[in-house]
Amino acid sequence: MAVSLQKGQKISLSKEAGGELTQVKLGLGWDVAQGPQEKKGGFLGKLFGGGTGGDSIDLDASCIMFDSNKQAVDAIWFNQLKSKDGSIVHTGDNRTGDGDGDDEVINVDLSKVPANVVSLVFTVNSFTGQTFETVENAFCRIVNANNNQEVARYNLSAQGGHTAMIMAKVYRHNNEWKMHAIGEIASGRTFHDLMPAITPHA
Repeated sequence: MAVSLQKGQKISLSKEAGGELTQVKLGLGWDVAQGPQEKKGGFLGKLFGGGTGGDSIDLDASCIMFDSNKQAVDAIWFNQLKSKDGSIVHTGDNRTGDGDGDDEVINVDLSKVPANVVSLVFTVNSFTGQTFETVENAFCRIVNANNNQEVARYNLSAQGGHTAMIMAKVYRHNNEWKMHAIGEIASGRTFHDLMPAITPHA
């Protein structure tokens, strides 16, 4: 049973998964805010770009890798879908949010993350500048890629005039990987704009 995270909560990924985690997927999903008659179905629709037409919003998931000095080592986003060391791979940009399920997925091989990297901070930006007033049902979740079981989910309920959110951090602590639900609102079209806000959480 996946744990439902509250803002600020920290968990051990291995304890929640019932064993050591090496391959994880961070999935991000969202819907365009709309009336109840316009809801769309299809569980795998988002993951494979399905769903119906209508308004869309282009949210972009990014992952920034930090060392112990809170210096950015690398970043994975729509302009660089793979980390230089190969441990993190972004599956690509979804520009609509149609359907159900994950809109964007970032795969992380925790066993290959370089030893000097102590934290991975995940963010989401509205590249087109639309605010989170137009977004609903946004979430991020960690999935054990070895068995496709959801380990933890964090629902991003904050709607408002912001255009970005610092979602969560996966970090090393006492030789194990943990997850911290951050959920801080911010503004910016890409993660570059968020760096002053991201770094204190690294």
